[in-house]
Amino acid sequence: MLPLLSHQQTLEPVYVAFLDALEQSEYSGDIDKRYSARLVQATDNSVYQFLPQAVLYPKNQQDIQIALTLAASDAFRSVTFSARGGGTGTNGQSLTHGLILDVSRYMNRVLEVNAEQGWVRVEAGVVKDALNDVLRPHGFFFSPDLSTSNRATIGGMINTDASGAGSLVYGKTSDHVLALRSVLIDGSVLDTHPLDAGLLCNLDNVSDNPLGQKLISAVAAVCREKRTQIENQFPKLNRFLTGYDLKHVWNDNLTQFDLSRILTGSEGTLAVITEAKLNLTPLPTERAMVNIKYDSFQSALRHAPSLVAARATVVETVDSKVLNLAREDIVWHSVSDLIQEVPGKVIDGLNMVEFAGDTVEVEQKLASLEAVLTEQISKGECGVLGYQVTQDKPSIEKIYGMRKKAVGLLGATKGRRKPIAFAEDTAVPPEKLADYIMEFRAVLDGHNLQYGMFGHVDAGVLHVRPALDMCDVEDEKLLRVISDQVAALTLKYGGLMWGEHGKGVRGEYGPSVFGNELYGVLQDIKGLFDPDNRLNPGKLVAPKHTGALYYDIDSAKRGKFDRQIPIEVRDAFPDVMNCNGNGLCFNYSSYSPMCPSFKVTGDRVQSPKGRAGLMREWLRLLEAEGVDVNALAKAKPLGLLQRVQNTLNAQRDYDYSHEVMESLKGCLACKACSGQCPVKVDVPKFRAQFFNIYYQRYLRPAKDYLVAGIEDSLPLMAAAPRLTNFAAQNPLSQWVIKKAIGYVDAPALSVPTLKQRLDGHASRGYDLAALQAIPEEARSQFVLVVQDPFNSFYDSGLVLRFIQLIEKLGLKPVLLPYKPNGKPTHIKGFLDKFAKTAQSSADFLNQVHKLGMPMVGIDPALVLCYRDEYREVLGANRGHFEVKLANEWLLNVIKDLPAKAPQDKQYTWFSHCTESTAKPNTANEWTKIFAHFGAKLTAVNLGCCGMAGTYGHEAENLERSKALFEMSWQQTLAKIEQPQVLVSGYSCRTQVKRFAGYKPKHPLEALLELANIYTQTT
Repeated sequence: MLPLLSHQQTLEPVYVAFLDALEQSEYSGDIDKRYSARLVQATDNSVYQFLPQAVLYPKNQQDIQIALTLAASDAFRSVTFSARGGGTGTNGQSLTHGLILDVSRYMNRVLEVNAEQGWVRVEAGVVKDALNDVLRPHGFFFSPDLSTSNRATIGGMINTDASGAGSLVYGKTSDHVLALRSVLIDGSVLDTHPLDAGLLCNLDNVSDNPLGQKLISAVAAVCREKRTQIENQFPKLNRFLTGYDLKHVWNDNLTQFDLSRILTGSEGTLAVITEAKLNLTPLPTERAMVNIKYDSFQSALRHAPSLVAARATVVETVDSKVLNLAREDIVWHSVSDLIQEVPGKVIDGLNMVEFAGDTVEVEQKLASLEAVLTEQISKGECGVLGYQVTQDKPSIEKIYGMRKKAVGLLGATKGRRKPIAFAEDTAVPPEKLADYIMEFRAVLDGHNLQYGMFGHVDAGVLHVRPALDMCDVEDEKLLRVISDQVAALTLKYGGLMWGEHGKGVRGEYGPSVFGNELYGVLQDIKGLFDPDNRLNPGKLVAPKHTGALYYDIDSAKRGKFDRQIPIEVRDAFPDVMNCNGNGLCFNYSSYSPMCPSFKVTGDRVQSPKGRAGLMREWLRLLEAEGVDVNALAKAKPLGLLQRVQNTLNAQRDYDYSHEVMESLKGCLACKACSGQCPVKVDVPKFRAQFFNIYYQRYLRPAKDYLVAGIEDSLPLMAAAPRLTNFAAQNPLSQWVIKKAIGYVDAPALSVPTLKQRLDGHASRGYDLAALQAIPEEARSQFVLVVQDPFNSFYDSGLVLRFIQLIEKLGLKPVLLPYKPNGKPTHIKGFLDKFAKTAQSSADFLNQVHKLGMPMVGIDPALVLCYRDEYREVLGANRGHFEVKLANEWLLNVIKDLPAKAPQDKQYTWFSHCTESTAKPNTANEWTKIFAHFGAKLTAVNLGCCGMAGTYGHEAENLERSKALFEMSWQQTLAKIEQPQVLVSGYSCRTQVKRFAGYKPKHPLEALLELANIYTQTT
């Protein structure tokens, strides 16, 4: 039996008192004390896990001031804070056991753009790519780049002094900070910007903040006094990150001082940065990329310095492991033509070289490099196998998209050991990189480890992620050994262990890099800003009097908790365990399919990463209670009376399972995560597993039974469609259904029905024996139409027109008998029923499959269910039947048909979430099909429409469903004439009809029109 689960992680009394006092103050932001919210913020993109006391979402700077001022009182001096943005840190930078200050939810505005002077003023929570969306129309961009740019915030970039591709040209974040506004530990506000040295003599003219004056005076003095030691001790690297940038607070001739350079890279340990003024880079007029292919990774590394010498803007390298993982991912369809194989050769390394600037400059550099590469290939030098050039900006962005996704793709490595981040952003002088990497590889090879490599060879930064199993105690110990070895190796080569992603828990290596004297200066600076060590304590350095750092390489890791889950349970929930925290599901863009529930709520609990984390804790707590989860999944529900009682007591009795349910029921089951997530986390899969177990203890809502039973009841309802529609569609019935069941806007059954529309048609009257009697050579002329519940019963006209299109193409359609698909039951977690339905349908379809005739389905979600959920649940019992999507089938058909002459017809195709993420080449396929029919088809990239099967019909989801539609669909539809709009998903067409007021056509219907036009003109 599923027991009540308690996490035993109650808040410390001082935090309870502080949060109560904060609620009574003028603080206007959100305060989230839910265990689920704390768990989601307990991890980032690293291996570490620190559970915070609560999460604060300030709405403005004043909220942060109120919180820190309150905490400055004697009663709350033990309360600690850590500012957080996108949560993309790879070394636990923002993790804490205190309070999280998450500025990403509300403090995410672009405040001012000054195109004339080339600067922008932003709040700390704005996402980097979102900022560039605003800047692009002005002809500028914020140039420091990073792989997590679609979810990393400017505040996080400033706090880690982030940089990435092209840093030799574009620099680090600190090179672009003109001014900062920060809240200090006492709640006061400090503005920092460059100051002429003469102004330091009278600080009253600089700042009216007494603490600020003290900080400016003290830091200026110590950095001037220690100037010689700083120059001698600090490595000469493009990527040097000190944590506290003692070197650059003064300019080279000591005429200008800027305290912002101390704050930039300080990882929230000195102040809470709320606003930034940033300088901007003009967008280049011309860009060109050369993808150079090598016989080995070592060849790629050793060739890189000559590419830098060719004055490239960017030189990025990836190894064969990353390339092979990319080939298996959704991202590869977009770049396969740009990185083609070399006949007879194996590509084991790749350098991506970009030139950006004015047209003449780029063309000259490109021609020079091409000449060199061509000669090297002809002579067999430098391991160069070939190269490809593209000057198409969208194609260049696609290549960078693949490179950026490489970080997460490494998590998709098979086996228990996964490449992880802990020593993966080392920096050495670029000319030493190849030799350094050879030694680095020797270290890893000495431990018999697999690893992937990629990075910014132009800056001497290469990301190396060794594969370890953090559930294995010995591998966790090995992490420490390797970390120490790599730290020593980087020093040997005059480099640093933290070349790009900040220090986080790696502050313990500071003394060996800075020396005791300068490390003491860092401690003094921390003490000046935060004497009681309350801002992100335990990171970088601690004030001298507060003891040693209490976070280090050995701090609590996610694996410590995950290993408490038995291996057989981990294997039963692979999607839950495989989430590596890369956070791609936090993509800011409303035009990206993943993840709609996070986009519409702004709540990280409502995300794939959040859901996977909550499920891991659920599995751990069940094990702690001695419950065999795999056995529980097969158990029968409690008796009705017991479930009624448990449900009635749910408000009284805390059960962690309720928090998991709250998160999972917000999922739209669109499956965008299973395609777009680098490690293919399939939330709908483990959501169904959870529902199946949860409802053994509690009552299911009535709407679940309605959804799960719809496929079986539709044939009965369709026997009297007008009566059914009258009974369900009148205002009184709709009010009752909404109040009693929680269901709204249910569609009406088709009138006439499909059976009536096809009365007497040759496609009806399925007869297996008759089909088996057809000679094999004639069977290719037949097309078997697989019915789905939505189109057959709610949009029967579409099925009719598909059959007419088949005939128009000179083929013979056969309508297969209606068989429930089972997807609605799977979505609601009726797994036993789904298994029976799936097996019944699979048996039938396997029988038909033997005919050798193509089987084609119309609705993408239902067709893909045959491939995914059926295979997952049935295994080998699924058989080998294949149901094609209409576009897949048509691609084969048009090979034997003459192309139509171009017509003056244009259409715009809107994809279904499941379709666009599971089959990313679908847009190209439809475009090719329409071109064959003489029409132009344009595909638009959009987020979720908000319907997602039955999600949008559930009353509790109505507002979110509408908000999702408005995010990307509504404004895009408004720009296109209605007859040109084509939508392939049934649920998407239903949503357009509901909120846009018209029913769009399916692509098949447009093709039938084109075929009819062609027939009439010929």
